Amino acid sequence: MIIGGIGFTLISAAFFMGLVAWYSYIKTKGEVSDSAGYFLAGRGLTGAFIAGSLLLTNLSAEQLVGLNGQAYRTNLSNMAWEVTAAFAIIIMATYLLPKYLGGNFTTLPEFLSKRFDEGVRQYTVLLFMLGYILVTAPSMLYSGALAVLQLFNVPELFGISYEASVWIVIWIIGIIGAIYAIFGGLKAVAISDTLNGVGLIIIGLLVPILGLIALGDGNIGDGMKQIATTNTEKMNSIGTEKDSVPFGTIFTGMIFANLFYWASNQYVIQRTLGAKSLAEGQKGVLISGFYKLLVPLTMMIPGVIAFHMYGDGLKSVDLAYPSLISDVLPNWMSGFFLAVLLGAVLSSFNSLLNSAATMFALDIYKARFNSVADDGKLISVSKIAGTLLAIVSLCIAPLLMNAPEGLWDLIRRFTGFFNIPIIAILLVGIFTKRVPSLAAKVVIIFHVITYYMSSGAHSTCSVLLFQSISSTFTQFYSWLKSPSCSRSDSGNRERRHIPSAPKQLSTWCHGNTHCLYL
Repeated sequence: MIIGGIGFTLISAAFFMGLVAWYSYIKTKGEVSDSAGYFLAGRGLTGAFIAGSLLLTNLSAEQLVGLNGQAYRTNLSNMAWEVTAAFAIIIMATYLLPKYLGGNFTTLPEFLSKRFDEGVRQYTVLLFMLGYILVTAPSMLYSGALAVLQLFNVPELFGISYEASVWIVIWIIGIIGAIYAIFGGLKAVAISDTLNGVGLIIIGLLVPILGLIALGDGNIGDGMKQIATTNTEKMNSIGTEKDSVPFGTIFTGMIFANLFYWASNQYVIQRTLGAKSLAEGQKGVLISGFYKLLVPLTMMIPGVIAFHMYGDGLKSVDLAYPSLISDVLPNWMSGFFLAVLLGAVLSSFNSLLNSAATMFALDIYKARFNSVADDGKLISVSKIAGTLLAIVSLCIAPLLMNAPEGLWDLIRRFTGFFNIPIIAILLVGIFTKRVPSLAAKVVIIFHVITYYMSSGAHSTCSVLLFQSISSTFTQFYSWLKSPSCSRSDSGNRERRHIPSAPKQLSTWCHGNTHCLYL
């Protein structure tokens, strides 16, 4: 791209992003003055905003870059992460969400404190905060920066090194996202997510179409024929023992990993806790599940196309999607793509930052240091915490340049430290009232230590199998240590009965998950 083209791209991207920011500001003006408005969007989110926010929070730049990179490197077996999420989404919508909303909870650690005790609450907050700030947030920032660098060739354009370019772009993206999260609250995040989500769907569907046209020298049919008849192993969705996701692991650790993400991951469930009603919350969750079933088309087929176009000559597997974008996307659309890409990065980052700051303010500051803090104080503490957490993430993100196996494997490997113990104690805590707090604390410590000891097994398969074994042990140990001395169920808190949404969407998501593999 020439400088003039870059200027047009930046101006058009700024226009689209400014439009989203303006609309979000108008819709949230004066609604973040109290804690309910800041942390839970005033409990007024509709299904459409919840679905849009969940979609963009989940399908961010690290998904675009990471999943396509894995498809480029191996095959479509990593689609299992996305497609099987439909099961976890259905469980979240039909069983767990009614419990969360019925108890008027703001965070998952708060929910666990009512079932167990404050010690379990602090353990889970620590796991969440370390996982978010050391792994999840940095990966979001790095993947977004990677796509921007490839699209605009920033090092050559400005005459600086690649490493310096990564640092600069990450900090620019991170500062913008931090400002948005810290001053806008959850409702601003949800509204901007929804608007950017529409753009993400458009780009996601357009890129594979343009890629197939380019691969077929102007004929989409020839492009489809080429990926269907050449290097056909790339289209295999049933992973073997040599792939990062063997098919058998779908039924072991992956189940628990997806349950964690969709049913207990604070930065995902927080927008459902801000639902206007249970019915709206369920609709939002299930609609996002429908779009998850489109992920193999939008976030993996481009990686296969990239392999057919470039062979195995790319410097890094994470360059597959950015390289394809740079070659097939028309220049006049580059501004729109940049706006969508940055919107996706900002969405995931500010959602995570908002949730981390929420947990710090409510589960650490208020729970341990100032139980009578008013709304103004809590919001102020949340903003300070968000600023500090953002700075730490910004310092760590550029270091991901040294990840040898690709961004996707790195994320999946290190999230195993905190996802399995949290979902395990949640499930045990929900399904029985007999398990004491001590058992929950022991299994958290056990998992972290043994997972670290097993981290020498360098494969996603080993990680998934260990997660399955660890989760099984966690729940078995909890049952062994289950005298009738535990705290009462989370129903201690005043509960509200709210009607459920129809279940047709659940059935539809379940059926189509099977169809994708068949």
